[in-house]
Amino acid sequence: MNRAKLDLWPVDKVVLVYFAIVGSIEAIWFRQIPDATFYLMLHAVQATLIVVGARSPIRASLPTRAIWVFRNWYPLLFVAWCYREMANLIAAVRHARFDQALASLDYSCWGAYPTVWLERIYSPLLTESLQLVYALFIPMTLLVPAIAWYRERYADFRYMAFLLSLGYLVSYLGYLSVPVRGPRFFLDHLQHTPLQGLWFFDSIQTMLNDLEHNYADCFPSGHTELTIITWWLSRAVSDKLFKAYSLYTAAIIFATVYLRYHYTADLLAGVVVALILILAAPRLYRGLSREGEAFGD
Repeated sequence: MNRAKLDLWPVDKVVLVYFAIVGSIEAIWFRQIPDATFYLMLHAVQATLIVVGARSPIRASLPTRAIWVFRNWYPLLFVAWCYREMANLIAAVRHARFDQALASLDYSCWGAYPTVWLERIYSPLLTESLQLVYALFIPMTLLVPAIAWYRERYADFRYMAFLLSLGYLVSYLGYLSVPVRGPRFFLDHLQHTPLQGLWFFDSIQTMLNDLEHNYADCFPSGHTELTIITWWLSRAVSDKLFKAYSLYTAAIIFATVYLRYHYTADLLAGVVVALILILAAPRLYRGLSREGEAFGD
C-alpha cells in the first residue's frame, strides 16, 4: 500500500512552527498555566489534522474535497483560537506591563497624551462611526481572501492566507513579549469625557471587551498591522477595492487612538511589522513552497 506523500504548504509550516513555540512555553510553565494539558492536547490534534490534510490527494469526491477546503481555510480559523489562547498565556506567565513606557514615549513625541488630546474633537456621532469601523476589523481582513476564493483564484488565496496568518501569529508573539493593556485603562484617570455613542456603541464595545478577554494585546497594534497587510493584498483583487481599503485603513488607524485602544507607539510598531512582512513574505513563501511558488513580488 502506497502512502500519500506529505505536501506541507508554506502556511502549514508557519502554523506548525507557531504551535511548537507556544507548546514549548506551555510545557515550561505547565504548572502556572490553567488548562495547559488541554492546550497541549489540542495543539497535537490540530497538528495531526494539518498533516492528514497534507497527505490527502486532491480529488473531486466529497470527502477529499472537504479536506481540501479545510486545508485552504483552516489557518484563518485557527488563528482566531490562537488569539484566545495567547490571552490566557499572557495572564499566566507575563506579569509585567509596559504601559508606562509606551505612554511616556507617546508624551515625549507629542507633548501630550494623544487619547486625551483627541477629546477636543469628541462627538457621539464620530465615536459611533469609528467604533463600527473598529468592529469590522475581522470581516474586513477576511473579505479580500474570500473574494479571491469566490473567483477561484486559489493560488492567490493561499498566499493571502499565508501572509495574514503570519501577521496574526507574529502579533500574538509580540503581545507575549511586550504585554500592554492600553490607554483606555492606563490613562483613564486623565480622560475628562467618557466615550459615548448614539445607538450601538455600548453593545459593540461590550462584545469586543468579551472577545479581547485579558486586555494585554496592544503592542504591536494588530488592527494596524493586519489592516495594512489586507490593504496591500487588495491590490490583487481590484483597483476599486484597493481605494476602498485605503480609506478604511486610514479610518481604523485613527479609530484605534480616538477610541483609546492604542498608544501611537503601538501603531508605529504595527506599521513596521506590516512593512517587514509585506517585503519579506514573497521570498519566504517561495522558500517554504515545495515548488517555489511565489506571489506578491
